[in-house]
Amino acid sequence: MKGTLLWDFDGTLAYRDGMWRGCLTDILVAEDPSTTVTDEDIRPYVNEGFPWHEPKKEHTDIKTSDEWWAVMHPLFVNAYKGVGVDDGLANKCASLVRNEFINTKKWHLFEDTIPALTKLEQEGWKHVIVSNHVPELEALVSHLGIHEYVQEVFTSALVGYEKPHQKMFEHVLSHIQSNDDMWMIGDSVAADINGAASVGIKGILVRKPNEDADVYYENLLEVVEKLR
Repeated sequence: MKGTLLWDFDGTLAYRDGMWRGCLTDILVAEDPSTTVTDEDIRPYVNEGFPWHEPKKEHTDIKTSDEWWAVMHPLFVNAYKGVGVDDGLANKCASLVRNEFINTKKWHLFEDTIPALTKLEQEGWKHVIVSNHVPELEALVSHLGIHEYVQEVFTSALVGYEKPHQKMFEHVLSHIQSNDDMWMIGDSVAADINGAASVGIKGILVRKPNEDADVYYENLLEVVEKLR
């Protein structure tokens, strides 16, 4: 075993069509075909309010998927009301967000994900996912067909800490077999690279260039070459 690679999920290994704003808009259009609300109208209301927007706050009191989504429900209601949807429809649409967001038809792997995971596994690397994500992340990983490459999946929704919170990484380290060679790979300098650095883990930024990153690669196959 060469070591362990900690992977971010969303924006690194996979992506969802439209993300949160697209999810909310699709629901509204289905419920009210006459609406003129667009993704861009919804955008301001989902750019704040999620746990990962306030990563210094702990939420270890949330133990289940149902509890996490219940806490999120008012955010979705407010988003709909913010774009002019009446209370009744706003609540109805908000109640549909959970199932729509994890709709497996909307989630996709990047083209280089499986080739990179395969090559790195063959070369002796262990894969672990560490993501600020919804409680159902492990099910999404399974649906997308990469569960066979991944040893463990840690989602902030159930851990109770958001990257870059140091306790998120400490939690991960306490649950996996640690070794000397470990890297965090993700598309966020703040959440992934800086968060991992707080516990002494090296980082590789991918997909989104940032001058603050010491190591950056445009795609995951370049990461494979780096780790050889």
